Amino acid sequence: MHVIVGAGAVGSSTATQLAEAGERVRLITRSGSGPVHPDIERVAADASDGAALSRLSKGAVAIYNCANPPYHTWPADWPPMHAAMLAAASSSGAPLVITGNLYVYGPVDRPMTEDMPLAAPTVKGRVRVKMWQDAVDAYRSGRISGVTEVRGSDYLSPRYSVIEMAMPGLRANKTIWLPGPLDIPHTFTYTGDMAAALIALGRDPRAWGRAWHVPSPAPMTMRQAVERLAAVGGFAPPRLRSYPKAAVRAAGLFDRRTREFVEMSYQWERPFLLDATLTAETFGLAATDVDEALRASIPAAAEPVAA
Repeated sequence: MHVIVGAGAVGSSTATQLAEAGERVRLITRSGSGPVHPDIERVAADASDGAALSRLSKGAVAIYNCANPPYHTWPADWPPMHAAMLAAASSSGAPLVITGNLYVYGPVDRPMTEDMPLAAPTVKGRVRVKMWQDAVDAYRSGRISGVTEVRGSDYLSPRYSVIEMAMPGLRANKTIWLPGPLDIPHTFTYTGDMAAALIALGRDPRAWGRAWHVPSPAPMTMRQAVERLAAVGGFAPPRLRSYPKAAVRAAGLFDRRTREFVEMSYQWERPFLLDATLTAETFGLAATDVDEALRASIPAAAEPVAA
C-alpha cells in the first residue's frame, strides 16, 4: 500500500499512476477527495496529526508528501505537517518521498543541478530548506528508513500555472495578460513526469538521502509555452501582454496570491533552467513530449483541484 498525502495535480497523478499499475493507494486529504479508482482509498484526515497519519500509514511501502498548503500559510502549516509525515515514516518503516521545488536554491546564474548550495533568501524557500534538512537528519540518524526529495520547476498543469492563466483568454480569443517577462527561457515540469519520478525514486534505495531533479521538456519562454498551448488546443494564435512589474507589486498589496508571486518573481526575470541529467542517467527517466503534456492539461483547466 502506498500512502499519498495531498490530492492536488501531483498527488492525484501519483495516485492514478500507481492504481493503474495495480498498486493499492491510500490517498489522504482534509476532505477525503481525490481521483476515483477501485484501488484508491480516499481518507479524510488532518495531515498535521502525527498519530492519525502514523495509524493510516501502518503497512505502507512508501509515504509521498504531495501536500501544498496555501503559499501565505507555509511558515505556520508546513512544520507540523512535515513533522507528522516524518513520524509516520518512522513508525511505519516506510521511506518518505517528498515533492520538492527549486525555491531552495534562490536566484541562480546557471542551470540548476542537485549539488548547488541551498541559498534561498525567500520565506518560502527557507521553509523548504528547513524541511529537507530535517528529513535528511532523520534519515542519517536512523529515525526513518529512507528519504528523497524530487524537485521540479513551475508546472505544466491545469492549476496554478501558465496554463491556468492563459486558458480564459485562449477560449475567449482575447489578449492574455501574464505577470512576468514573456521572452526569457524557463524550464516547465509536467506534473505527470513529477508523479512518475516520485514513484520511481520511491522504489529505489539509490535515491535515499539526496534530492533529484525531474526530467523536463526543453526550456521555453512564456510566449512559446502559450503559443504551443494554443496550437495543441486548436485555439487562435494568442495575443500576449505582460503586466508592468510595478502593477504586479501594487496588486500584491491587496491580493495574497499576487503578493506571494512577487516574492518568487526573480525566477522569471532571468533564465531559469533545470538540469536533470543525473536523474535521467541514474534512473532512466525522460520527460513527456511537451505537446502531449500540454494536451493532457487542457481538459481539466477549469476543474477544481482537491487540497
